[in-house]
Amino acid sequence: MTEPTKTPAAPKQDEMPFAIVAGENMMQMPQDLYIPPDALEIILETFEGPLDLLLYLIRKQNLDILDIPIAEITRQYMVYVELMTAVRLELAGEYLVMAAMLAEIKSRMLLPRPVEVENEEEDPRAALVRRLQEYERYRQAAGDIDERPRVGREVHLTLVECDKTPVKRIEPNVSLFELLDAFRGVLQRAEMSRHHRVLMEALSVRERMTQVLARLNGDVFVSFETLFDVTEGKMGVVITFMAVLELLKESMLV
Repeated sequence: MTEPTKTPAAPKQDEMPFAIVAGENMMQMPQDLYIPPDALEIILETFEGPLDLLLYLIRKQNLDILDIPIAEITRQYMVYVELMTAVRLELAGEYLVMAAMLAEIKSRMLLPRPVEVENEEEDPRAALVRRLQEYERYRQAAGDIDERPRVGREVHLTLVECDKTPVKRIEPNVSLFELLDAFRGVLQRAEMSRHHRVLMEALSVRERMTQVLARLNGDVFVSFETLFDVTEGKMGVVITFMAVLELLKESMLV
């Protein structure tokens, strides 16, 4: 014993907004809302026409577009049409035409047909299927075009007229000596703008004083030339001599 097949449920109004007012989605119609004639404009943006509504019902329930359950789709379509009528929305004539077309297809499919005629006659749904397939192709193409970047959409050109007056260049009337003198002044100013750098002394008087005391052990005579290295040059001689003077001043040498 097989279980009875469940018919797909019709879409409920609370699943999607049926109108947008002042930029906000309207999910339900306020009971105490009074709308004067022509005082409020309500725009349906969910469906753009009867084919869009039919395609939505088919795709939402994952139905085969080539084998549409015309009775159930017709019932769901009429539920939506009655909903728009209940909230006093003005229906476009094409919605009513599609409702009549669905009713006709449903009636033709319910009528019994002879076997020999059934094999030759076209499926009553064929014309509707072709229209749905064509609409879906155009809708997909429109979506693809809308996603592509639009050239110049965010570019604003500023037109400015250019002054075409020729520019006259005046050659400076200076001699070569004046040019060299100006160049020398530039070099001098560049030299004056250099930052002062404090360099660490390669030879320190205090360090040399320590070295001299280390060399003087006991009463042994030590020559002055042995207190510095020849590679230190004149600076080494001066630093060593100043170190000896400091030691004598502090009475550390006799």
